Amino acid sequence: MELLRELLDRQHHHGYLSDGVLREISEEKRVPLYRLEELVSFYTAFRRTPPAKLVIDVCRDVCCQAAGCQSGARSLEDTLQNSELNYEIREVSCQGRCDSAPSFAINDRPAAPLTLHSSEQSLLEFIADEGHSTPDENHASQESKTGWKCDPYSSLDDFYSVAKQLRASDADPTAKCVEALKGTNLTGRGGAGFPTGLKWEIVSKEAEPEKYVICNADESEPGTFKDREILRQVPHLVIEGMLLAAMTIGAETGIVYIRHEYGPETTNLQAAIQQAYESGILGESARGPGQRFDLEVFVSPGGYILGEETALLEALEDKRGEPRNKPPYPGQHGLWGKPTLINNVETFALVPSIVRNGPKWWEEQGIHGFSGLKFMCVSGDVRSPGVFEVPMGTTFSEVIEMAGGVTDDKHVKAFLPGGASSLFLGPDKLETPIDFDAVRKAGSMLGTGALMVFHEDRDLYSLATNLTQFFRNESCGKCVPCRIGSHQAVTLLESGGLGEEDVEFLGELHETLQETSICGLGQVALAPVLSMLKNFPEEIPNNAI
Repeated sequence: MELLRELLDRQHHHGYLSDGVLREISEEKRVPLYRLEELVSFYTAFRRTPPAKLVIDVCRDVCCQAAGCQSGARSLEDTLQNSELNYEIREVSCQGRCDSAPSFAINDRPAAPLTLHSSEQSLLEFIADEGHSTPDENHASQESKTGWKCDPYSSLDDFYSVAKQLRASDADPTAKCVEALKGTNLTGRGGAGFPTGLKWEIVSKEAEPEKYVICNADESEPGTFKDREILRQVPHLVIEGMLLAAMTIGAETGIVYIRHEYGPETTNLQAAIQQAYESGILGESARGPGQRFDLEVFVSPGGYILGEETALLEALEDKRGEPRNKPPYPGQHGLWGKPTLINNVETFALVPSIVRNGPKWWEEQGIHGFSGLKFMCVSGDVRSPGVFEVPMGTTFSEVIEMAGGVTDDKHVKAFLPGGASSLFLGPDKLETPIDFDAVRKAGSMLGTGALMVFHEDRDLYSLATNLTQFFRNESCGKCVPCRIGSHQAVTLLESGGLGEEDVEFLGELHETLQETSICGLGQVALAPVLSMLKNFPEEIPNNAI
């Protein structure tokens, strides 16, 4: 973390990383210059040339494309070209603001809830202020009550009650937390879906005394922004979930790894951590008398691949964020070779209520025979996109109604139930209950719980191609099949109409990537577009099939 933090700090100070700055860091840190070059060349946040005074980043990915990011960027360019402002407009990957599409940021400050289609006056005021007065920086009060069932606290005085009671009791925290979690069906909410209680138990049994707890807050997949909202509204639950994990496995150090596009949320989280230190929740006796737990935040230098847990570990070790071969798994051989428990934001946020109320309470939160809660982020063609906490068993059509229904009273043509890596489903699947197994049986996956809705006028071929372009753009390049195969797929899709042999070739290419890619990116890169071709063949331009 030391080198990457130093590079980010120097860039923040100078605006970019010149050859001279890299040489200074090399001499001061006594590391070879090539080590710095390999980091700077890999991570997207680093710049090697002086930027304009105003760097305007425009999201180019699927929700923003559907919302007209290209026309919005052209309109903004027309507005600014006669001004005296020193600016540049860049296309970038998903910014995690899919509920404010088409989204943009100025000098890394998100404009949301403004969009590229906001009034010209609003845009000019925001730009003139260099993004310092973005409405999104009005964070939720630490005293606020969300109304979410997973939040058991109504005031600041109640925060961390579960951890306080556990460390003050004679109960074994390992047994208490593992028993509570294993009594539920809670699985990791970052998309992989590994049973949470089992993961905690495995790491707790590792004999190595030095262990780590890591929260993966690097949600970077198009359509996914639920963790952003959890960090904004209930950071204390994430902190408490990590503290309970530390008490369970015996860890002294925790790290929240957060994407750099989440600047306001990072500030909010750091304030909550500072407050936890001041109240004695974190620090010297966080896990009990004389048992430390320290928590820090690491801001990612950028890249979707960093959401893969072993790529994240590589970044924390000041390496290029390329996924590791598995096994060994992080639970046995993680950060610096030590046992490491990694869960995502939503998973940690759900833990305090489960430990406090027990498995029966968790079961009762579901409906229609399902158990538990799920955060769903809804974007695309809905009137009120956002994040919703819903009982498991709620149908996708019901969630769409929570988001205000389909825009302009149109009909749903297709939807992605679990983010950019899930498979397209038709309107006949809208009554599928939100449940990992139920969605799998319906022909897709729930993934991160990122529901993207597309109405009857959308060009699904164009949107599916955009998804493939995203995975091509975000491939780390370590796997040759992924690096070359995703590029070949995009080239073919961009060429226009597909014949039967082209679709067959894409299927074979997908199988190759599935079998030979180290991580999930390559394994799913072509899955969404293939599901579109299969389920909506009429969408193929110049359809020859």
